[in-house]
Amino acid sequence: MSDLENFRAETRAWLEANCPAEMRLPIKGEDDMCWGGRNFKFKNDAQKLWLDTMAQRGWTVPDWPKEYGGGGLNPAETKILKQEMASLKCRSPLSSFGIWMLGPALLHFGTEEQKKHYLPQIARGEIRWCQGYSEPGSGSDLVSLQTYGEDKGDHWVVNGQKVWTSYADKADWIFCLVRTDKNDKYKGISFLLFDMESEGVSTKPIKLISGNSPFCETFFDDVKVPKDQIVGELNRGWDVAKYLLGHEREMISGGGLSADMPSIGAAFAEVAELDPILRAEFAAFDVETLAFRAMSEKFMDELKAGKGHPAQPNMMKYAGTELNKKRHELIMAAGGSDALEWESEASNHGAKPRGWLRTKANSIEGGTSEIMLNVISKRILDLPGA
Repeated sequence: MSDLENFRAETRAWLEANCPAEMRLPIKGEDDMCWGGRNFKFKNDAQKLWLDTMAQRGWTVPDWPKEYGGGGLNPAETKILKQEMASLKCRSPLSSFGIWMLGPALLHFGTEEQKKHYLPQIARGEIRWCQGYSEPGSGSDLVSLQTYGEDKGDHWVVNGQKVWTSYADKADWIFCLVRTDKNDKYKGISFLLFDMESEGVSTKPIKLISGNSPFCETFFDDVKVPKDQIVGELNRGWDVAKYLLGHEREMISGGGLSADMPSIGAAFAEVAELDPILRAEFAAFDVETLAFRAMSEKFMDELKAGKGHPAQPNMMKYAGTELNKKRHELIMAAGGSDALEWESEASNHGAKPRGWLRTKANSIEGGTSEIMLNVISKRILDLPGA
């Protein structure tokens, strides 16, 4: 038996022995997901046990170095772990912007002190992050942002407003783009980290048509930020931001394929006689899903081998979000008028329509589909700009 075959067998045995039965059930709502952080309330003991057990092994971030709280697995071992978790229907132990976005940026741009301070806390689920990018009038065009950090010697004083800040009202810390030089549109931005409990930070939830409120307006009023909480070079935050955006777009693109989410197969099983046209649309969707998964695996392998194209995350983001929107459209179509029910326990308080409405934001958040297509046309197809 090869080393990888041994690793697969040992991993499967460990998961079978340590993943609680409650953590192998499908996720039905937001409270089934573990976000961690100092104010997070675990749904049950199994949720906390699963997080702690996986974090102790470094498997909340299996491919991060062990000295920063990771598992130290190589790409092939990481892939096997994910496959075995999917096979046993193990939930992800931790949902985290720190893992999906900030962590990779810190590994690339952070100082050794920042890595040792923040990364283990992220890996253990002790700190929950939000992202301070978009502003009123500055969404996909981030270089026009106006939130300003004034240099006060040993610290900055930050003033301004962010918008569409996901879970800002629940986050412990924020990674934030701040203008630190008003004379240079591109190189006058810095990437700062600061505590959401800092004096002068306030949030206001934005209620969506789904009835939920994951987004917030976030306000900064004379917020004091120590100088050592900058990531990367002063006025070169755009470099960090672009690197992080690639990981954010990969995260958003993967949403449509998560094993935790309601499947097309599950929706199909609820319908005794399916319209032939709708049946054909389901089959076409399955083909697109397989193609997207193959593309994603190819891109990830190329990325880990250092051969990835810079615009591949844009391709994944565009294709993944369109696929996710289509999946929820089909789930609603298969459910008919019953799928519109909004409030009863039988419908899990409208999980289907709320999920369907939520997907409408997929092609806007993290860079609009129009921006993704522009990048693809210029950087991959080499088409001229307007």
